[in-house]
Amino acid sequence: MCMSAIREYERELVCAEKAERTVLQYRRAVQRFYLWLPQDKCVTRETALAYKAILQQQQKAASVNTTLAALNSFFHFCGWTELLMKPLKTQRRIFCDENRELDYQDYLKLVEAAEVSSKTRLSLILQTIACTGIRISELRAITVESIQKRCAVVSCKGKIRTILLPGKLCRKLQKYAQRSGLSSGPVFVTRSGAPIDRGNIWADMKKLCGKAGVDPHKVFPHNLRHLFARRYYEQHRDLSKLADILGHSSINTTRIYIISSAREHAIQIEELGLVI
Repeated sequence: MCMSAIREYERELVCAEKAERTVLQYRRAVQRFYLWLPQDKCVTRETALAYKAILQQQQKAASVNTTLAALNSFFHFCGWTELLMKPLKTQRRIFCDENRELDYQDYLKLVEAAEVSSKTRLSLILQTIACTGIRISELRAITVESIQKRCAVVSCKGKIRTILLPGKLCRKLQKYAQRSGLSSGPVFVTRSGAPIDRGNIWADMKKLCGKAGVDPHKVFPHNLRHLFARRYYEQHRDLSKLADILGHSSINTTRIYIISSAREHAIQIEELGLVI
């Protein structure tokens, strides 16, 4: 195994139009495996399984399976099918971790804190993701033109879908664009005019936590997408349509977004009234 093979593998992922984040994640996983290998960098079935065992000791099952998916993909690319490893079997999560899930009240506190701090752009980013359910990588699809049409066309993981933009949001974004001197292109940009980076948004959200009085462990862009999913499902109970809105190929993925907390589940069990 050599670094040139890893670089060729990365080019193959790019040519296959894998998401930028996927390419980065898979490359890092393969590189970590390469650095762990003995000095001769020889890959055998035994070394692969030994690495899997170490991962199981150090990481959660979901993280282990993500790494195994990357390694299996690389092994396929190299033609080393005898090295393919089985993912860990895990039970589907029944409850969400309340300490990690952003609820509606937390969201309101964040938006209010952003407004009070005159961070209008951040406030609008929070509201845009929360009321559309788009991924942070899809934020650049929110353009001046899409505001005028009240819909945005986003492309992710080889799939194209149309996102409807609420009228109230469009009016807010239109005023912001006018004040910022934007007549076309992405609404959320840096001072140089480039689309704002996910790292900057993540950092800005974390800084806001202290002023908002919200646990930083709950605050990251993808949790706003989860919030949208839960609120939508609570009101409409249409899992299939929600999967389409979020751009999921499988409803099983969407189910992860709407699982209830252990506390909510306990209340539901109590309400069955089956204890005489």
